[in-house]
Amino acid sequence: MRAMQVTELGQPLQMREIDRPTPKAGEVLVRIHTCGLNFGDTLIVKGTYQEKPDLPATIGMEMCGTIEALGEGVTHLAKGQRIAAYAGFGGLAEYAALPASVCVPIPDAMTEVDAAAFLVAYGTSHVALDYKAHLKPGERLLVLGASGGVGLTAVELGKLMGAEVIACARGADKLKIASHAGADHLLDSDTCDLRADVKALGGADVVYDPVGGDLFDAALRACNPEARLLPLGFASGTVPQIPANYLLVKNLHVLGFYWGGYMRVNPSVLTDSFEVLFGWYAEDKLKPHVSHGLPLDRANEALDLLRTRRATGKVVIQVDG
Repeated sequence: MRAMQVTELGQPLQMREIDRPTPKAGEVLVRIHTCGLNFGDTLIVKGTYQEKPDLPATIGMEMCGTIEALGEGVTHLAKGQRIAAYAGFGGLAEYAALPASVCVPIPDAMTEVDAAAFLVAYGTSHVALDYKAHLKPGERLLVLGASGGVGLTAVELGKLMGAEVIACARGADKLKIASHAGADHLLDSDTCDLRADVKALGGADVVYDPVGGDLFDAALRACNPEARLLPLGFASGTVPQIPANYLLVKNLHVLGFYWGGYMRVNPSVLTDSFEVLFGWYAEDKLKPHVSHGLPLDRANEALDLLRTRRATGKVVIQVDG
């Protein structure tokens, strides 16, 4: 089978012919149709992600496909069933042997492109806002990086959960996309005074931050007393250093959040979230935004769209077409 693999850190992916895997006990063999790319995939290629695979490695954290074979002991899934999966690796290949525990049957009405764009982006934002931050109707939610893969879903879900949403993104085109997702207020990160502008709107009760750097520092200072801050990525390349005295004075809560970590420590958090999210999708309350779709042999171009922040929402690879 074909697979796009990291063979050397910091270098482009290479298309390679490798053996088709055989599912072990507790696994399923999946013929992959689509793979959703994430900013974390670009970090794996660089060697700076928190999880570092042995090389050569097939990247692609989330995927949609059809089950072709069941490993021993798998009884809750069936051959021919369409699933989405968050496996961390393996999506940029024609087949993958995946743990059955990470495979989620998708609704009949869900397209394979939507399924590949769904789990990480919506799952991250829903668990962050609901399970971690306990976002309440009427609260003011500030979303940084609001046009990106996770940021855009935070805008959409925040609005659906009844919050007043402030979207911060770079440039009018990206802010327009955030507006379509339901943002109430739009701030251009290139030109705004984030601290002053958010305070003028009444301050932030929850901050959703996949960016880090100076924007986090400004957002921290625009928080209302007892606000909750969610640092969940550092797309700026700078990890913020948080002054504890500021947290003390305003009784602020900084909530560390790594969505993929729940696969190991408490997977029911994710499965419960998926049940809610798939229900909202079936009710037509969620619409994944995919800015680019590319074939497998153009995966390097797709990763570059994420690195240079030219993508909005999700970038999806069509593996089988």
